[in-house]
Amino acid sequence: MKTIARDVSKNVHEDSSDLDEDFKPLTAEEAQRLRDRKPLISPWRVIAVQVVAGLLVALVAWGLTGRQNLGWSAGYGALAVVVPSAVFARGLTGRFSSLNPGTAVFGFFLWEMVKMALTVAMLIAAPRLVVALSWPAMLIGLVVTMKAAWVAVMLAPKRLKL
Repeated sequence: MKTIARDVSKNVHEDSSDLDEDFKPLTAEEAQRLRDRKPLISPWRVIAVQVVAGLLVALVAWGLTGRQNLGWSAGYGALAVVVPSAVFARGLTGRFSSLNPGTAVFGFFLWEMVKMALTVAMLIAAPRLVVALSWPAMLIGLVVTMKAAWVAVMLAPKRLKL
């Protein structure tokens, strides 16, 4: 058993040293070319697309059924995605988020927990806040708005061919 552990440890050490030898940091010019080819997507752009999707799903639910409570339910489902996402984005784009890598990682996890807690709190509060709440309509609004983030990614500015 000790022989197997020693062989595994030796292989892991050899593999990691091979990786260290193959690693070559990017020059400033190479890093800039990479950033130009793959531009970042603003979290606020994603949230804006989610807001539009939420409004559309609420209006469609209301318009197709003629029942106002379905529109409000779908709209509240959209809000249960948009409001926590906006809090998360604000937290990540804040002043302290990029002080150092450790702070950035801690901030990401902290704001993700805040986002999840706020979403759960909003869903728990839904029956008290929306008159004649329709859970299926609310969940449809929530899911459509959540998936709209992918639409924002697809509508992002095209990458440059360099």
